[in-house]
Order: sequence, then C-alpha cells, then structure tokens
Amino acid sequence: MGVHGRDRELDLLDRLVVEARAGRGGALAVRSGPGLGRSTLLRWAARRASPDFRVLSVPGVRVEADLPGAALGRILPGGSEDPLEVHRRLVELAADRPLLCVADDAHWMDAPSLAALAFTARRAETLPILMLFGASDGRVRGAGRDRLAAIPDLPLPPLDDTASRLVLRECVEGIPAEVESVLVELAGGNPRALRELGRALTPGQISGIEPPPATLPSGSELRATFRRRYDRLPEDARSLLAFAVVEERLDIVTLGRAAASAGLDLAALEPARSAGLLTVDRDHVSVPSALMRSVLEADSPLAALHTAHRLLAQVMDRPGQRARRIMHRTAVARRPSDLAELRAVAAGAEPAEAAGIWARAAELSGDPADLLGAAAAHWRAGAPARAKVLVRRALADPAVPPGEAEMLLGEIELFDGMPEKSRTLYATAADLLPEAERLDALARAGEAAYLAGDIMSYLDLAERAARTPGSDLLTLHFQGIAAAFVGEDFSHALRRVLTLPESCLDHLWASTAASLLGDDLAAHELAGGAVRAAHGGNTALKPCALHLLAQAELWRGRFCEAVEASREGLALAEATGQGNVAVDHRALLALVAALRGDRAESRRQAGMAAATAQGRGLSRPEAFLSWAEAALDLLADRPAEAAARLRIITVHPVVRVMSTPLYVEAEVHSGGREAAARSLAVFDGWAKATANPARLALSRRCHALLSEGPVAEEHFSAALALHRLGGSPFELARTELLFGSWLRRSRRPSDARAHLRHALHLFRHYEAEAWAGRARAELRAAGETAAGGEPAAELTAQQEQIARLAAEGATNREIAARLVLSPRTVEHHLRNVFTRLGVRSRVELAKFF
Repeated sequence: MGVHGRDRELDLLDRLVVEARAGRGGALAVRSGPGLGRSTLLRWAARRASPDFRVLSVPGVRVEADLPGAALGRILPGGSEDPLEVHRRLVELAADRPLLCVADDAHWMDAPSLAALAFTARRAETLPILMLFGASDGRVRGAGRDRLAAIPDLPLPPLDDTASRLVLRECVEGIPAEVESVLVELAGGNPRALRELGRALTPGQISGIEPPPATLPSGSELRATFRRRYDRLPEDARSLLAFAVVEERLDIVTLGRAAASAGLDLAALEPARSAGLLTVDRDHVSVPSALMRSVLEADSPLAALHTAHRLLAQVMDRPGQRARRIMHRTAVARRPSDLAELRAVAAGAEPAEAAGIWARAAELSGDPADLLGAAAAHWRAGAPARAKVLVRRALADPAVPPGEAEMLLGEIELFDGMPEKSRTLYATAADLLPEAERLDALARAGEAAYLAGDIMSYLDLAERAARTPGSDLLTLHFQGIAAAFVGEDFSHALRRVLTLPESCLDHLWASTAASLLGDDLAAHELAGGAVRAAHGGNTALKPCALHLLAQAELWRGRFCEAVEASREGLALAEATGQGNVAVDHRALLALVAALRGDRAESRRQAGMAAATAQGRGLSRPEAFLSWAEAALDLLADRPAEAAARLRIITVHPVVRVMSTPLYVEAEVHSGGREAAARSLAVFDGWAKATANPARLALSRRCHALLSEGPVAEEHFSAALALHRLGGSPFELARTELLFGSWLRRSRRPSDARAHLRHALHLFRHYEAEAWAGRARAELRAAGETAAGGEPAAELTAQQEQIARLAAEGATNREIAARLVLSPRTVEHHLRNVFTRLGVRSRVELAKFF
C-alpha cells in the first residue's frame, strides 16, 4: 500500500533521517485529525531508518493515559521518569548507532513519559537521535500546557483529489469515474475513509445500479472514532448538535429560535465544539466535514433527528426559507400535496438547493423523472459526478422518459467528459426523442464531433439533420460547417445563421458561424449576447459563451479583453464542474500568452490543459495549444519546429485559417516556401470572402514574405494600410517588425527605423516584452542607439510635451500659446523631435503617442 499525496512530508522525514544518521538529530510532531495518515508516515520513517537505526516505538494508549511512567516503562523498563535520567539512557542507546524514537498517539501518553521524551527531543540537534511524535490536531496537554509546543509541527492536510483517487483505486478495481468522484468528495481527502468506503462497495454500487454509500460502513474504525466523541457529549449538546446535522449550514438566529422551542440554551454547544464535532462562527454553525456529518446523521438517534427536523420546520418562516421548511417537514411527516409542492419549489430554487429537493421528491414518488430533475440540478450546481450517478439510476428504471437521460448524460460528457461518448449519447437521444426535439439532439452531437475533430461523424450528422424538421438556424449551421469541412462554399448558409438567433444557445451557434465568416464584430456581438442571455437564464452555458467572447476578442487583437473574459469563464467552468470548457479557456490563455511572448505563463496554462485535452480527445483545445507552442517556437528562432506543429492542425476550420499567417512565416523562415504558398492560396480565398481588412492585411503580409524587391515592399505597404482599417494593433506591430527587418536587410536602415520604432511602441503597449526585445535588436542593427526605452525617452521633457500636442493635432501657434513659447521655438523643437525619432510628418509622429 503506497503513500500518496505526501511528497512534501516524505521529503522532510527523509531529510531528518539523513541528518540524524550524520549526528545532527532533530524532532518533529506530526499532527492531524483521525484517519489522515500520521501513523502511516511514522511507519514509513521507521522503515526508512532501518536497519541503520535502533528504533524504539512507544505509542500512547488511552487506558494508560493516567498511569505515570506507563509509556516509558515499555521502552526503558526499570528506569526513572526523571527527564534527565531518561535523556541519559537515550543518549547511551545512541552511542553505537543512531536512534529513532517514535511516539505515536502522543495525545494518549501519560504526562511524565511525554514530558521526558519531549525533553530529549528539544536537545537532539547535536545528537544522532531523531524523535518523532504523532498527535491529534488539538493540543497535547499535560500539567495544563501543550507538552509538544516547542517541537516543530508537521500538520497533515487532507489529500488532494488526485491522491485520493490513487488511494481508492488501490482498494477497488473497475470503479466508474463518477462513483469514484462521489466517494472522493464524501471522504474529503481522508485516506482511511477512502479505504473503508472502497472496500465496502457492493457490485451494484460499482455498476451504478445502486446508489453509492452515503456514509462510512458500520464496521469502520473512523466511524467508531466519531461515534465515541458523540457518545461522550452531554444530552443537551447532542440535542443541539442534531440541528446542525439535519441542516448543513444553520444560521444562529434560526438555531436560537429552534433551541428556545426545545428549552435548550445555546451555551450547551460548547462540548460539541470542543470535541471537534461542531464549527461555530459568528453567524452559523455546521458540522466540520461532510464525512463527519454523514456519520452523525447515520448514528444519531432517529427521534433526535426527527425532533430537529420538526422544530426547524416550525421556525423557518422567514422569506427565502420556504424550500428548507418543506424539506424538514417532509423528512418526518408527509401530506398528499407534498410532492407537487416539492416539484414547484425545486423548479424555482437555486441549483444546489434544487438538487436536494428533487431527490426528496424522488424518494416520495419513485418516479425516475424526479431523479433526472435531481441529476440536472446537481449538474447545474457543479457536481457532474453526482449527476451521472443519478442519471444511471434513472436509466435502470424502465419508466425513464425516452431520450431525456441520454440528453443530460450527453451534455455532461460534452462539458466534462469524453466528446466521443457525448456524440453517441446525443445521437441515441435523437432516435428516442419526439420529432420536434431531434434536431437539437443532432446539433449537440455535431458540437461533440466538432470538439473531438471527428469530421466524418460530423458530416454524417449533418446529413441526418438535413432530413430532420426543426430550426432553420440549426439546419443552416450544419450545412455551413459541413461545407467548410469539405472545402465548399459555406458563406451563404452561415450568413443566414447570423440573422436568426433568439436563445442563448442560438447566439453560441451564430457566434461560431461569424468567426468562420471572419466577421469579428458580429462574432463579438453574438458572443456578448450569449453571455447576457446565459446570465439571465441558462447559466450553465455562460462559461462556453465567455469562451466564444474571449475568442472574438482575440481575433480582434484585444488581448487584455480576451484574457479578462477567459479568466472569468475559467473560474465559472471550474466552479461548475465543466472541465472541458475549463481546458478550452486554458488553451486560449496559453495562446494569448504565447502571442505576447510570455513563455512561462503560456507553458503554465498549457501544462494544466494538455493532459486533459489529450486524455479526453479534445482536439479543439489541442489545436490551440499547438498554435501556442508554434508561436513560442517562432519567437525562439525555431521556425521548422513551429511549422511542424501547425502542419498537424487539420480540423477546426477557424483555428486552421487563423493560424495560417504564422504557418506561412514559419515555413518561409525554414525554407518551406512551396508549402507556405499552398497554404496561403487557401487563406487568400477565405480572406477575400470575408472582406475583412484585418484578414486581407495578413494575406498581403504573407505575400510580402514570399516576394522580393519592389513587389514585397508593395505588399508590406498595402498590409499596413489594411491593418489601420481593420484594427488589431498587435498584428500591425508584427507587420511593422517584419517590414522593418526586411528594409534593414535591404540596406535601407533609415527607412527601417520608423517601422521598427512603431513596432516597439505597440509591443510595449501590449506588454509583449519578448517581441519588444526583437524590435529593439532590429533597431540596434539598423543603427538606432537608444532603442532600449520608450521612443519618448529619447526626448527632453519640453520636446515630449511639444511632440504630444503636435501628435494630437495642435498647430505650432496653439502649442506655443499653451506652453507660453514662441512659434519659432516650437518649430525648432519639432525639427529636433522629427530627427531624433526618424519621422517625416505629424502623421508618423502620432504613431508614438
């Protein structure tokens, strides 16, 4: 059985063992709550020390806690409890080889023994002695103080999800991912809980036919630990604790009213808090963990829980408490109208609350449709694993509504699973649903195929969609994307899509269409409309809408806005369990960072996205990540590697065409001019069809790179003019840099400098320091002597004032009047400014301000 998720702790223990072996001893108190693995770590340390060390193990024993010297008597029989004498004997034991003393469960050790061991622990630095203590996360008391207070602490946090899954997989094989996720959530990072839950799973629970465990099994050691704490509480404390058990987060006001109804004083909460069974803050009380709460709910007397439910139902009469009041009432007494009331309340509740209400309705009705309601609510609340478990339970019921379970599972897989599974589920749903709903299912299946880069499946679905009655928008969207995949004209169908959106989902389809059409403004407006529609209705689509908005901002060269939208979408995606959408956002953030030349940030985002993208077959974010790596390669003067990365982007039309300018540049710089020309021919056709000046500018830039002499210069000049019409200042800066470099190599350094200065200015505006460095290097090669700072840094303070006013359009006389100078002085300073900045007109001057 491995030790998972404790690399930091194992490294520390290993260093302590190595140091003690060299005569530089030490001490450490490993502290944690029950089941978190402190004993496992201490056993690991003992194995690591063997056979070089003499190992003494002296765990605390609860029944001997009040027997002075009991622990010492087990390792140093016949000796004294005096700390100095114990220290002398331990030093003698370490005379011939290092000594490791392990005192686990120190909180149950008698005070004199612990005091004596701690005395040596505080003096072990110059001795070949390592003293390790294991203790609860509370204070280890003796004579009114913490006996381990002066010894360094190593608190053990709960395991993260990755380590938790590894622990669980050691106990049970073949567990479905959703069941695994539910158990990981319930265990809360407690390794003992994970093992006990895993070993107790039944075949029905593993298959998904039966619900997963709601708490620890009856023979659980950890459950017994919590139960002992509960059993030691006074009766009033148990009664008050019951309120927190049946209400996950209970506000103090409601608790006070319920307690008063029962004749209880809130001061009686203190024993439960001291026992670690209750957390009390200024406004709320709660059980510290879902695991502990599940145990207390299972082991508390039913009468106490029913009393708590009944009293809370009576006092929850404030606005906003209706749903909770119904839940508490139906837990103990049911009326004929309850089911209809639960369903009505669930329909209007927030997803997290609605999930529990739908589950209660399912208990009352036995209707799989209510289970699907609970599943959908869990999904909207960001709990995809619980949603999947409930859907699979519903599917096991022959009365499940045809197609609805498959639609919900397809959506979950699309946003947080395998797109291939999603496509299959949606396609199955299309066979089962009423005719009026089939096209929507096919469209979702098409989105899954698009995400996976499965062109053949998309074309098959498009063919099915053409024979299925339904929304014109969906039919045209299918036609347009399918045409783009096979190289046919797609513009007619997709332009009609832009005129049809109504719902949030319609706006998403239309924004995708606008991107493929190269209509950046429409893509931006439609994505923004989707965000607004999602905010006011289908909030589950908001992370996806924000991804399209960020993408539209990126196409327009608005990097800051793209990052802002993507970060918001990423946070929402992670909070709502939409792992695939989170990967989309991270891939886009990696690309923006790469375009800016921020290698560290790009690699950081890519590192958190790549494994999931590859493991789930998410070819769309994989394409973005390839583009990002290619941009970094090109910046690092590795054009052949950049070209190779971009060559593999064969699906996702938008990504393929938008990355073409970078691909052409990489091929040109690595000798692949023929491949560049072939790719540019396709890009030219698309750019002309879009009539977008920004795309046409990139086309002319690519032609300039493939041309020579006056033809290249003509293309560069045309590209710059088009850039100014189409926006995207970053691409303008890239063209200025390429043109300036070309002019310098053509032995025209004076002409090159103006373009290179403008490129530097724009790159600094974008905080693209790596590209700014390229521009500075080119400026130096072109004879510039002060390229290291802002262009204005080359001017005196007065020259900069005059230059800024001139750039804003002020005449010499207006500048003179404003700065209290003569027009002749202004003219003199402007001549010097023009010379220093290498510009010939006020139009060129305006580029720098």
